[in-house]
Amino acid sequence: MHIGRREVVRSSKFRHVFGQALKADQCYDDIRISQMTWDSNFCSVNPKFVAMIVDASGGGAFIVLPLSKTGRIDMSLPTVCGHTGPVLDIEFCPHNDNIIASGSEDCSVMIWEIPDGGLISPLKDPVVKLDGHSKRVGILSWHPTAHNVLMSAGCDNVVILWNVVHGEAVVRIDSVHTDLIYSACWNRNGSQILTSCKDKKLRVLDPRKGSVICEKDKPHEGSRPVRAVFVSDGKILTTGFSRMSERQVALWDPKNFGEPLTLQELDTSSGVLLPFFDPDTGIVYLCGKGDSSIRYFEVTDEAPYVHYLSMYSSKESQKGMGYMPKRGLEVNKCEIARFYKLHERKCEPIVMTVPRKSDLFQEDLYPDTIGPEPSVEADDWFSGKNGEPILISLKDGFVATTKNKEFKVIRSLMATTSSSSTETFHLGTAMVTTAAMRPKIPSAIHTICTPDEPILKEE
Repeated sequence: MHIGRREVVRSSKFRHVFGQALKADQCYDDIRISQMTWDSNFCSVNPKFVAMIVDASGGGAFIVLPLSKTGRIDMSLPTVCGHTGPVLDIEFCPHNDNIIASGSEDCSVMIWEIPDGGLISPLKDPVVKLDGHSKRVGILSWHPTAHNVLMSAGCDNVVILWNVVHGEAVVRIDSVHTDLIYSACWNRNGSQILTSCKDKKLRVLDPRKGSVICEKDKPHEGSRPVRAVFVSDGKILTTGFSRMSERQVALWDPKNFGEPLTLQELDTSSGVLLPFFDPDTGIVYLCGKGDSSIRYFEVTDEAPYVHYLSMYSSKESQKGMGYMPKRGLEVNKCEIARFYKLHERKCEPIVMTVPRKSDLFQEDLYPDTIGPEPSVEADDWFSGKNGEPILISLKDGFVATTKNKEFKVIRSLMATTSSSSTETFHLGTAMVTTAAMRPKIPSAIHTICTPDEPILKEE
């Protein structure tokens, strides 16, 4: 008698994760999302606010709404509108929910402070303006553990690391990338940077020295943009295209960059796949710009390493996507991810849930996660000190958002910007700048420093 071999299904607590869009009254309606053709998220979200890049005449703008302000959004709602060119990327600070950075086609980066409850009048003056790029700035990423350290990447093929409080470009990586930078992100403790570039190279960089630790040529054969993120254990997940323009996802071990651990072909759509990785669950979500679906995979130590779980599908395509930090989720509903999907005229939250019958806190779904407290100050980090993430428990629902810290800017810049001469010195391929290259900060800012306090300690 012939007995058919039983297929063994890989056991995973995330096999049945499903996505669900919230009802219409919990969406944000009548928002004119930016029509710019740029492959960034166009949306940033935290437990207090959701921010979206919008169409604006005569410059660039984005709106910031309290999460509770759902329904139809009045056209006259005030915006953040200080840029003179279209805004290309926005990102909330992970350590202060009221601070957001924006990068623009006007070559500048601006830091804004949003009042609790949202804007009541247009916000035109940033807390700090960071000038250092010679072409448009399309990528921003806050350091995950160091306080007030921001990375920006521009179309001048330059990566700059800013000490935001001093308004200062401390590290300038300008001789590594030979073409347009497609993506740039930090590892878990911010001791490394990962970039993908139009020159078909994937690079892991030492952020303070600006030097290349390792690189991979042609992670994907196709010529369309590659995206890359660090996942667990220092491995790297990339999305890209084959020579036949099929979309691919691959996993790499930087210690052995020769061959991918896995390389899988997905479909023939043309949109760039934006990866969002959750280190707590090991799930990576792939959101294609222009797609109407979100695919999700579990990344594990067992071959084939990247295991397809499921796909959330809808009828309308996405223009951008925001991703809520873990501390903003509803743990009592077994919510493991929440996306904010941008349509042409609205923003729609999509909740990813693990179906569970019990009402008790599910400890296996919610290990301690990254909280809002930084573990190292900017000056110490630039001096060489790393800080591991400070973890929090979600057991009782993490209610408190970040403490209302005053965002302080060093006023003594006002004198040094104009008076002192420019001095620069090199650290490998990175350039460290002193007072004269620090950008000017709007005079409206009050601060807490005496003019003779030293800004940059030089050995």
